[in-house]
Amino acid sequence: MRGEQRAVQARVSGTVQGVSYRVWTRAEALRLGLTGWVRNERDGSVTALIAGADAAVTMMIERLWQGPRGAFVSKVEIEEAAGDAPIDFRIIV
Repeated sequence: MRGEQRAVQARVSGTVQGVSYRVWTRAEALRLGLTGWVRNERDGSVTALIAGADAAVTMMIERLWQGPRGAFVSKVEIEEAAGDAPIDFRIIV
């Protein structure tokens, strides 16, 4: 996808751990041609750095509300991010 580049950090709350949310996020990001990372947080949320074409980042933010089967997303908080994103999309353990 072409266009202006954008990076955001997303914090997703709800039932998002123990339902393969990180694996799903990575697969969706790769489908959209995005780079970044995703990790579980101690408070039960999931945080992701998502970078790429503005339109693709916007689509990914919308998809974060869905998640995989078994997930229940109650909140998605987005902050614009600066700095370099990885050249791929990683799951941080």
